[in-house]
Amino acid sequence: MSAPLVVAAIGRDDVAAYVDTLFTVYVALIIVRIVLSWIPRMPYNPVLRAVVGFVEDVTSPYLNFFRRFIPPIRIGPAALDLSPIIGIFLLIILQGIVVGLIRG
Repeated sequence: MSAPLVVAAIGRDDVAAYVDTLFTVYVALIIVRIVLSWIPRMPYNPVLRAVVGFVEDVTSPYLNFFRRFIPPIRIGPAALDLSPIIGIFLLIILQGIVVGLIRG
């Protein structure tokens, strides 16, 4: 007796859930980048440096797009970078549109 053939079908909802998760992970990476910017640099640790480097490499191209148009706001000796806030806001809007279009 042979085993039954199992065929897995991927539907629109599965694809929409996957795309939704990708958007959520990218927003989480931007939030991690924000938190990392508040923490002073620690002594060199190869694992920590690899994680920080990954987060910066993944989020920099997207955030640099907004930094070209919106410079940091100077507050005394510090500066407030609004690019992550605007980037997250637009990602959430785009997430709703794209996932809604995929679901149909």
